[in-house]
Amino acid sequence: MKFTYYGHAAFSLSDETTTILFDPFITDNPWTNVCPADIDCQYVVLTHAHGDHYGDVEAIAKKNDALVVSTAEVAGKAAAAGCRAHAMHVGGSASFPFGTIRLTPAFHGSGVEGGMACGVIVEFGGKRVYFAGDTGLFSDMKILDRFGKIDCAILPIGNNFTMGIDDAALAALWIQPKFVIPVHYKTWPIIDADPQEYKQLTESKYNIPVQVVEPGTTYEF
Repeated sequence: MKFTYYGHAAFSLSDETTTILFDPFITDNPWTNVCPADIDCQYVVLTHAHGDHYGDVEAIAKKNDALVVSTAEVAGKAAAAGCRAHAMHVGGSASFPFGTIRLTPAFHGSGVEGGMACGVIVEFGGKRVYFAGDTGLFSDMKILDRFGKIDCAILPIGNNFTMGIDDAALAALWIQPKFVIPVHYKTWPIIDADPQEYKQLTESKYNIPVQVVEPGTTYEF
């Protein structure tokens, strides 16, 4: 499994056959010089429709004829723009040729009227990956492993709009993944959290490994 980080909360997971892109905020992302037209994928997963997550989904999905997967309201926004879309909602799961997507709660705004934000558990390439999306800490994180051990948890740490370092460390304890990748930090001064500080706290206090992935790089696990 390859995790390619574009910075902020934009990344992809790939098993060399299938690539799933998440929250593709690319064009205005200060972390990346990648052009949306250069990104190849078969699926795009959106946790919500704020501009720093919905981002370039329409251009990327149309260019690749990729399937956009999200909550009904966000998938509807993409479909109205001419994208192929699969609508889901929190608590539901769906099977795809690569594996399974399950939408989880996320305590955050949706960016569209009547909608809600979500997280996602992806079973793909023999791995189970939890992406929290933008969220605060919530106690049901303790039962996210009821469908099986989570290999990797991808958690926001930036504070102000999402969990900060302390709450994201506690989230790691509750989720009990094999390791955590922190995201959603340092894009702007208001979320200027230090991923190395998060790593030190989470590993020393809770004994959960943290892998800091630099924007523009790929980590294989």
